[in-house]
Amino acid sequence: MASEILADRSLSCRLERAEGLTNAGFVDAHAQLTPESGAKWISVAGALAMFDGVESPLTQTFGLGLFQMPTEQELTEIENFFKQRGAPVLHEVSPLADKAIVAMLVERGYRPLEMSTVLYLSLRDWTARRDERAGKVNVRIAEKEAAETWARTSAEGWSEYQEFAHLMLEMSRVVAAAKGNVLFLAELNGQAAGAAGLSIHEGVALFAGASTIPASRRQGVQRALLEARFRYAREAAGCDLAMMCTAPGSSSQRNAERQGFRVAYTRTKWTLPA
Repeated sequence: MASEILADRSLSCRLERAEGLTNAGFVDAHAQLTPESGAKWISVAGALAMFDGVESPLTQTFGLGLFQMPTEQELTEIENFFKQRGAPVLHEVSPLADKAIVAMLVERGYRPLEMSTVLYLSLRDWTARRDERAGKVNVRIAEKEAAETWARTSAEGWSEYQEFAHLMLEMSRVVAAAKGNVLFLAELNGQAAGAAGLSIHEGVALFAGASTIPASRRQGVQRALLEARFRYAREAAGCDLAMMCTAPGSSSQRNAERQGFRVAYTRTKWTLPA
């Protein structure tokens, strides 16, 4: 039963590492596609610090204080990694990390910036749900020859998010090129309607990057993409756990909970003011 997987520190370690390694893979792909970007990641005190560009949402750390408590010197090393690249210093911190990490950040002048909800689902308990709208959607895995179609569809689905809109096509191409990332393309009447990605790490399937182009919304595209990824994660990849990250209380969180996801915890992103 799903209750056998508890929202404890052990679960947080699995989820945070899966997300961190997924994003590190994206940074590697960016560095390979565009060497002049300076994309790079490092591991310090169990945390993964990554630079993907000054404006990129991937430019931050994952797992700080969760796998081990950093020393003052190690935290300084992480801060310098960002400062030397002209990037903001940002840390996504799990509430199950060492309690001392919050005091350490406050003492160094950090302040909370935003929050995100991490959700999980036991794939042992997942069952397909019938949706008449989703039955009209065809979902297939996008192979290399369809990678550009996938990237453009994904970017179009995020076009209304003005703060990231100008970055989305490049980011989508990076996601499409990342090793180990499985791309799902949804079609309506033979036309691309939505896109989503799935990354696998040690039995954890990270659901991320799902988007639907505006003209195809409210036609079951998101449900069809979810069902296809659930089936692939459990049956093809042998995963026992799925995860997703959303804005707290958002429509994405509500949709995930309708699919059986449970809230594991809410993280805080900390920033060091310039």
